[in-house]
Amino acid sequence: MNFKQIKQYIYQFIENGSSDDFPTVALKLFEYQFNNNRDYKRFCLSQGKTPQTINDWKDIPAVPINAFKHATFSTIPIEDAQFIYMTSGTTSGIKGKNYHKDLDVYDLAMTSFFKKMFLPDYSEIEMAILFPSPKELPSSSLAHYLEVAKSTFGTKNSAIYIDNSGIQYTKLIQALRQSETNGTPFSLLGASYSIVHLMEYLEEHNLTFILPEGSRILDTGGYKNRSKELPQQEFYDKLSNIFNISKNMCINMYGVTELSTQFYDKGNQISPSIKFSPHWCRSRVVNPMTMKDVSYNEKGILIHYDLANYNSVATIMMEDVGEPTEQGFILHGRTEGSLAKGCSLAVEEFLNSKN
Repeated sequence: MNFKQIKQYIYQFIENGSSDDFPTVALKLFEYQFNNNRDYKRFCLSQGKTPQTINDWKDIPAVPINAFKHATFSTIPIEDAQFIYMTSGTTSGIKGKNYHKDLDVYDLAMTSFFKKMFLPDYSEIEMAILFPSPKELPSSSLAHYLEVAKSTFGTKNSAIYIDNSGIQYTKLIQALRQSETNGTPFSLLGASYSIVHLMEYLEEHNLTFILPEGSRILDTGGYKNRSKELPQQEFYDKLSNIFNISKNMCINMYGVTELSTQFYDKGNQISPSIKFSPHWCRSRVVNPMTMKDVSYNEKGILIHYDLANYNSVATIMMEDVGEPTEQGFILHGRTEGSLAKGCSLAVEEFLNSKN
């Protein structure tokens, strides 16, 4: 397959496929990426794995996520990429990059699963976005994600309530009060650390709201070192109390720049919650030293197989700790201790494969 053919193949799978088709599609995409992604091919060969030796999608080599800081994972020349999304700054100053020729598949994956998980009962809802626009942050995949959410599912009153000076508290409070008065459902979407800042402001000013039934909140990302530390359960307790929204309507989205698919829970009545995947994405939780699946009630490292990530690498080993469940996985934060050591060895292995 060439680029145009694989794009159409994946697009149709996302649009009309089922989980039963996943193994076949995953192996075909692996063959395409092996043949057209130079750095990924080098890594696979260092593992002794090729499309001819792999018959099970679980055996597709998983690139450690930190490798995106050291390699160019793209099946097209990077000068042909119209969109390049970069990870946030790190202590090393090196950013990982995910290259996209266009965003047709990315947007289809986003809108179809977002609709199912966050907005299954409405065609549109007023949205207040607490994150800069793509114009202000063109290299942020989250900025694009939230803009697509607003433009596709947001009412005409939807708006971004953050700029270079910070959160536009006065305007946002006016919009929240208007929702109370009109009785129309309201949704708040943004980075978790921005929502923490908003809650602090509202608490300082003794402000609470009684948002109409059907209102909901979506937060994403962590807030360590960027705002006040809050235990996860306390975070959702505060959200529920301030906005008078059930914790079942407080949805967390888990996504990273290096992937093209996002994962959602079904509310946070209990935290940490179970994250769910669409039919074009599967996740495993493994022991990074053995790469074997861990049992239920055990923790390991997450590996995601994201077929929407057709131009770069579909199979990525994260630095996130997960716990498998029958329905999905529970996210337990970043690696530490022996699990972190296993991730470090994976990165070292990748770097050695380039020599």
